[in-house]
Amino acid sequence: MLVAAALVAVGICVCDSPAVANIVPERVSSGAFDRVYDPSDELRNWYVNDHSFVFDESDATWHLFGITHTEFAAPYGETTIGHATAKQLGGPWTTQPPVLRADPAYGRPYGETHLWAPHIVSEGGVYYMFYSGGAPLGSRSAISLATSTDLVNWTRDPDGPLFRDGWDARDPMVTRVGDQWVVYYTATSTPVGGSHIVAYRTSADLRHWSERRTAFTDPGPVGFGGGPTESPFVVQHGNLWYLFIGPRGGYVGTDIFYSDNPWHFDNSARAGHIDAHAAEVVADGDRYLVSSAGWGQGGLSLAPLVWHTA
Repeated sequence: MLVAAALVAVGICVCDSPAVANIVPERVSSGAFDRVYDPSDELRNWYVNDHSFVFDESDATWHLFGITHTEFAAPYGETTIGHATAKQLGGPWTTQPPVLRADPAYGRPYGETHLWAPHIVSEGGVYYMFYSGGAPLGSRSAISLATSTDLVNWTRDPDGPLFRDGWDARDPMVTRVGDQWVVYYTATSTPVGGSHIVAYRTSADLRHWSERRTAFTDPGPVGFGGGPTESPFVVQHGNLWYLFIGPRGGYVGTDIFYSDNPWHFDNSARAGHIDAHAAEVVADGDRYLVSSAGWGQGGLSLAPLVWHTA
């Protein structure tokens, strides 16, 4: 396996489970959160929930894409992907027209009832937006793809959703590991519910994905839909990998777990807790920031992400 070879080359274990007893992780915390974007207008209050940041180097502009809706929470009424732009992450942010709307035509490939949790990466001059397309039954929820060359005009993949998995497969996050792409997402262990998990799949081209594997299983109660493995975000820092998931310890709560490989995280290997919802980690120059958003949060906030030597 080429990914395994690449990780071994840099001294990272690719075993099936982390040797947590032999790892000395950095502890992870945050500074104070500052609200940087409120999508509300003069008539209505709006919220931002799961979201993604993209920097367009061609005109040095940050783009924010995310779940958006008027307050109060209406998750199954979230039918558009919101868009905002700024020259700096700290703002000011300008609300732009939505970039994607749910396709409810059930006779066509998508049949979306709602749109959730976009995540965007770029490759070869093309932007790839992975998002959650809801369906009347959670077992039919899909991870889908739209592409763009300008971050404004987006086209769904004509072949339909990339895959369906578990109950409410959603909250995709895509990153590189070695010479492959990896998509992490939340699901349940079976299509009719079960343990809340962080699943992952790998790809060479961002369109064709492997079968599901499991990176994290929450030991708590089984269930359907949302749970404590939402909004997974995986980042490498030093020789370790860190998984951010939530809500944990309350709606505004994210736990961070560490591992010596990106394929398996253990519930006992916790590196910290941050008071954030739908947390995303974003690099801005040589600093890391972590975001927080969600229902009733007044928009989106950012805080410095702090790594402490244990």
